Amino acid sequence: MPDNIIVENCSPTLAGIKTGNIFTIDRSLISDIGEEFRELNQCFAGKGLRAIPLKISEKNVLIYLYRPDKLRADLSCKEARDILLSKGYSCESVESDIVHLIRQICSQNTFPHEIGLFLGYPPVDVKGFMEDTRKGVKCVGYWKVYGDKEKAEKTFSSYKKCTEVYKKCLSGGRHLSQMIVNTTCNRCVAS
Repeated sequence: MPDNIIVENCSPTLAGIKTGNIFTIDRSLISDIGEEFRELNQCFAGKGLRAIPLKISEKNVLIYLYRPDKLRADLSCKEARDILLSKGYSCESVESDIVHLIRQICSQNTFPHEIGLFLGYPPVDVKGFMEDTRKGVKCVGYWKVYGDKEKAEKTFSSYKKCTEVYKKCLSGGRHLSQMIVNTTCNRCVAS
């Protein structure tokens, strides 16, 4: 899978400042889907990242790149759980919730609105979008904001800056594996 596509679409997640990203890649760029994901996840091994296909069609593969620990924390808050439970999710485990999300995506022609929770969007914004996509919108960036506009704008700015830095690093010769921030280490090592 071309590194530039991952960097273009997922830099904030690679940097550890975002829970997840979804992106589509043309099937012609992937010779063996299973092997591509094995290699990609091998690159991510031990760095707190995972990539899975959400939907595979004749022309495209919809990919979810995420940080399981961040997703677990995001989905554990009451507001997120309430939204997911109302949409038929079990909320027993992140894995079961992802399986349910995949079923939702594959059975509908549009994205289920709760997908924002899997991308790290604030539950208040996901709920606002679910209730009325136009009413109460305070600003639009990586998602529609119904809650804290200032915080969201700062987040949008950090995502944009992160993507610019990662694209520059990639064009400067850095490999994708060198740009992944390891968020799995919970202890400091004295040098």
